[in-house]
Amino acid sequence: MPKLSKRVRELRVKVEDKQNVSLEEAAELVKECATAKFDETVELAFKLGVDPRHADQMVRGSVSLPHGTGKPVRVAVFCKQAEQQEAAKAAGADFVGDDDLVAKVQEGWTDFDAAVAAPDMMGQVGKLGKVLGPRGLMPTPKAGTVTPNVGEAVEEIKRGKIDFRVNKNAGIHVPVGKTSFDTQQILENAGAVIDTILKARPAACKGTYLKGCAMSSTMGPGFRLDPAALTAQFRTK
Repeated sequence: MPKLSKRVRELRVKVEDKQNVSLEEAAELVKECATAKFDETVELAFKLGVDPRHADQMVRGSVSLPHGTGKPVRVAVFCKQAEQQEAAKAAGADFVGDDDLVAKVQEGWTDFDAAVAAPDMMGQVGKLGKVLGPRGLMPTPKAGTVTPNVGEAVEEIKRGKIDFRVNKNAGIHVPVGKTSFDTQQILENAGAVIDTILKARPAACKGTYLKGCAMSSTMGPGFRLDPAALTAQFRTK
């Protein structure tokens, strides 16, 4: 059995009996336990009562974090019209192009965090599914990343709009900020995510929808929240 570091041993003592905590307590504990030598990402992990194998139980969407993610987001924009390209650049897009950008991605380049495409580019961008799909970078109309208003889409992403999608194990992992954020900022970001995911419940989902939820930082322990209490808390808002 590997020897635990002093940092991990100290964290384990702190998290004893700290399960099924409130959202407020989780945010405070995550910050308290963030002892790594870098600004750790705070993340929420959800376990949902859906079967992603069925299309009518797929959970996906997007949410704008009130305080952003705390991380610079590199955005690639696929568009051909000169006005759209100018709007994308003015909004802060990091990479803008049409056929040349498509060809670059086809060669395996994916040095960006989000992608936006104009509708008239989807014929070419659709061919990039095998490259972009597994990385969660494929533009989609539902997420608002296939749009003629590419400049507006870039601005939203730069301000903190993120996409989420349930995985094959019925889980969703979403960043809600950095441990350098104050507790209230983490709470407001987390609240926006939880509210959006609860509202995204598919009509075909029967029984308990939110089965589990935990908050953690990159190198810190996870703190389980009470899913029933969490659901009740956000239903009243």
